[in-house]
Amino acid sequence: MLLAIDCGNTNIVFSVWNGTEFLCTFRASTDHRRTADQYYVWLATLLQHHGVPMDINAVIISSTVPRVVFNLRVLADRYFNCRPLVVGKPECLLPVAPRVDEGTRPGPDRLANAVGAFDRYGGDVVVVDFGTATNFDVVAEDGAYVGGVIAPGVNLSLEALHQGAAALPHVDVTRPERVIGTNTVACIQSGVFWGYVGLVRGICERIKEEYGRPMKIISTGGLAPLFAQGDTLFDTFDEFLTLHGLRIIFEFNKAQDNV
Repeated sequence: MLLAIDCGNTNIVFSVWNGTEFLCTFRASTDHRRTADQYYVWLATLLQHHGVPMDINAVIISSTVPRVVFNLRVLADRYFNCRPLVVGKPECLLPVAPRVDEGTRPGPDRLANAVGAFDRYGGDVVVVDFGTATNFDVVAEDGAYVGGVIAPGVNLSLEALHQGAAALPHVDVTRPERVIGTNTVACIQSGVFWGYVGLVRGICERIKEEYGRPMKIISTGGLAPLFAQGDTLFDTFDEFLTLHGLRIIFEFNKAQDNV
């Protein structure tokens, strides 16, 4: 079975693929101090709890946090007796090479999103990924990642507002009942929620205008369902798009090895 690992700046996601479906998906906070042994004990406990056998013989990793990759490599080598495939490394091939400025290295999560989106929805797609940053990934008609936009993430913006303005409290992200807030918390929630609705809509419209052809808008990431409530920002929400892309990349590399 394949263990797909998607490591972001805030959370790291582990999911087990049995050749037909993802059997289970687990999430932990990203911490570069966590050792391979700790990962294994945590993962083995959860797999046992869900009745999933520990028959992992392959690992693929996407990580935006380089300091975490070493211990994930050790995890694969020590406990699963395999060399992990790491997206973004020269030995990890992509179905279609990205078309960006020379010397640019797109984030591995963005590459996985592009591959997953093309496999599920075809080309001419914008993937809006709500993570630590809010990423807009543009996928061309042939499946190539061709660039995008990076904006501050929702929680990052809230934290900056709280830290930069002493009188303003930290609030949860939610859709307010009204745009005009009648107390401080409601005002902040309205500014964040409707501000990001406007940001997403405005950027997607400008991408479509610049791209010059119809495009589908796919959302993913933890806060994506919140911003899909009662609005028409996205054509669809795909919770596990990045993991799907990792699985496609793994199978593509495996096929190349068998040629």
